[in-house]
Amino acid sequence: MKILALETSTEHGSVALLDGDRVVERPVLGRPGHSETILPEVRALLKETAVTLAELDAIAFGAGPGAFTGLRLACGAAQGLALGAGKPVVPVCTLEALAEQCEQPSIFVAADARMSEVYFAAYRRIDGQLVEQAAPACAAPAAVALPQEGDWFGFGSAFGAYGDTLIPVLGGRLVGFDASPLPRASAVARLAAVRFARGLAIDAALAAPLYVRDKVAMTTAERLASGGRA
Repeated sequence: MKILALETSTEHGSVALLDGDRVVERPVLGRPGHSETILPEVRALLKETAVTLAELDAIAFGAGPGAFTGLRLACGAAQGLALGAGKPVVPVCTLEALAEQCEQPSIFVAADARMSEVYFAAYRRIDGQLVEQAAPACAAPAAVALPQEGDWFGFGSAFGAYGDTLIPVLGGRLVGFDASPLPRASAVARLAAVRFARGLAIDAALAAPLYVRDKVAMTTAERLASGGRA
């Protein structure tokens, strides 16, 4: 299986190519919010791995939540590449991609959403696969809450940005945290491969970013209510 993945939801973008058991990843240098920075890296990655667009099974992208401009870039670039090559697209939640990068069994992902807010979600690793325990949401640090049961390991940039508030609020069931990770295209590629194998790829024209913050763009609920996709 060959999956090309794009991840530009934060200021540190990356692209990756999954080819069977091998994953090759490249950083997106400069400003990942601009197409002139990501497309040359895609071309360089395909050249490095000796894979053509025609040989891909699908193109994946970090769908969000994350920086508005970055999400639109990844979605638009994935759509353009997929439409040109006649390939399907696999959107992957960036919070799940973060969780994929953590080796703990119970992962509470919390990413800095700027504007004094936090994107957060919870996942358990069951039989080697991530299972969502709390859907992606956005709230002020003081309003963030763990799932009702179990101990959790915190993972993501919010623990660095808002740790003084976030850590006491989450309480004794937070058994540790890592504030350094950002979502990577390699994790997006691995999750996309699982989704593709399950038949969950979609037509490129249907791809859309995942927004969970009100007043910035359509929320998940608004998109679903209007007949669109989350």
